[in-house]
Amino acid sequence: KGSFTGAISDRKGRFELANNGTIFLDEIGDMPLNLQVKLLRVLQERVIDPVGATKQTAINVRVIAATHRNIIEKIKSGEFREDLYYRLNVIPIEIPALRDRKEDIVPLLSHFAIRSASPATAPIKFSENSLRILSEYSWPGNIRELANLIDRFTTLYPSELIELSKEPIP
Repeated sequence: KGSFTGAISDRKGRFELANNGTIFLDEIGDMPLNLQVKLLRVLQERVIDPVGATKQTAINVRVIAATHRNIIEKIKSGEFREDLYYRLNVIPIEIPALRDRKEDIVPLLSHFAIRSASPATAPIKFSENSLRILSEYSWPGNIRELANLIDRFTTLYPSELIELSKEPIP
């Protein structure tokens, strides 16, 4: 409150809200260098400087970070700080692209169909031919592309059996 014109109430930031818990930083590889410096400081010193505050606030936060970028290449090109990479890379978990784990496609189709269905409608289903076509597709957008496709089909064809042809996926 009062830290800038129009600030009429206190508002906690993301790290303060995650205190004594976990924060997920998605697409960390796209983070600008000036923010990388600030994040590194938070991770090293375990304190934040809330906007308008006169003192630092200690935090205890577990950080989970994800990216689809090749961070090693970004370090080499000077776009990602090496020290931040090593600070974040405590327990790396690499998840292969969906195109490299075709056996996951059918269970994921079922999962997202159930999740996308409204309480009043049954989930969409897929013919054997549709399952084959979707399993052969390369999924350049990975899980997000698959989930969005299921949302689209559920909206357009609620509770129906989806029968695809060998045409490109819409």
